[in-house]
Amino acid sequence: MFRIFLTHTPETLPLLFPPKARAELAKQCDLVENSTGKVLAGADLARAAAGCDLVIADRQTAIDKQFFAAATDTLAVMRCAVDISTIDVDAASHHGVLVTRSIPTFATSVSELAIGFMIDGARGISRAVAAYRNAQDPNLAMGQQISGKTLGICGFGVIGRHLASLGQALGMKVVITDPAPGTLPDGMTDVPFNTLLETSDFVVCLAPSTPQTAGLFGASEFAMMKPTAMFINLARGELVDEAALEQALDTNTIACAAMDVGSAPDQRPASRLAGREDVIATPHIGGQTPQASEGQALHVVSQVKQLMNNQFPDEAVNAPAATRLLARFAPS
Repeated sequence: MFRIFLTHTPETLPLLFPPKARAELAKQCDLVENSTGKVLAGADLARAAAGCDLVIADRQTAIDKQFFAAATDTLAVMRCAVDISTIDVDAASHHGVLVTRSIPTFATSVSELAIGFMIDGARGISRAVAAYRNAQDPNLAMGQQISGKTLGICGFGVIGRHLASLGQALGMKVVITDPAPGTLPDGMTDVPFNTLLETSDFVVCLAPSTPQTAGLFGASEFAMMKPTAMFINLARGELVDEAALEQALDTNTIACAAMDVGSAPDQRPASRLAGREDVIATPHIGGQTPQASEGQALHVVSQVKQLMNNQFPDEAVNAPAATRLLARFAPS
C-alpha cells in the first residue's frame, strides 16, 4: 500500500483533486493532505511529505532540486496536470525519482472559454456589465458577429483541434499554424505564422511552452495583426511579451485582448493588464470545470494503480532513471 502526499492547499484541493478521485485513492492508499494552508516548496515540502511514497503535485507547487535532495522517501512525483515545467526532472532523475504527468482532459473546457472570450470581445459584454455595476449607462457601440470572421489558431494540439471545430460550427473561417499539424479537417488551412497574424480577426495562442516559443508574441507580431483584431492567450504567460502587448493596446495596434494566463503567481494574468478596459481576464480557470478537473485527477488515480501493479504509466517522463521504483518492483 502506498502512502501519498497531496500538495494542494485546502482551498484548491476540492477544485483540482475532487472528492471522487480522493475516494478512489483512499480505497487502496493512505492519503496525507497539506494542512498548512500554504503552497509548500523545497525542504518544507520534503518535511511535509516525509514517510510518503508518492507526491501528487498541483500546478502551484514547484518541485525543485532542494526537494529531491531532502525527500529520501519519495518514489514518484505525479503532476495532476500536463505541464511539468515547474518540476526539476533532471534533479528527480539524479535522485532516482519517477516523474509523471496527467493527460489533457480539458480540451472542451478551454475551447469553450475561448469562444466565450471571442463573443465577449466582439459584443462588449464585460464592458456593459461593468458599467451597469458601477451605476453607469454603457456606451452604445456596434458589435461584431463572429460568424464569417477568421479564427487563427497558433498551436494545433488537442485544444486547438477542438476549438477549430467549434469555430467552424459557428461559421468562422479557421486557419492554423503548427510545425506538425497532421491531417487537417476539411475547410481548415495551415498557413505561415505571419500570414495567420495578418489575416485573422481572432488570434488564439495555444502553442506549447518551450525555450523556442518563449516570447513568441512580441512587438513585431502584434504589429502584423489587424487593428480590429483580438488577441487571446490560453497557453502560458511566457509566450507573450506583456510589455509589447500593453504597448499594442495603448497604440490601438490591436483592438483588445483576452487572457487566462500570465506572469502573475499560479500563471495568472498580470494585474496591470487584467485591469484594463480593453482586456478580458480570468484567473487561470481554463481547465477548471468538474469534467476537466475530475478527469485529470482520475487519470492520476489510474497511474497510481499502475504503479501498484509494478507498471510505469505511459505518461512517465523519466522511467529509465526511476531507480527507487525499480528497486521496489524487484522481486524480494
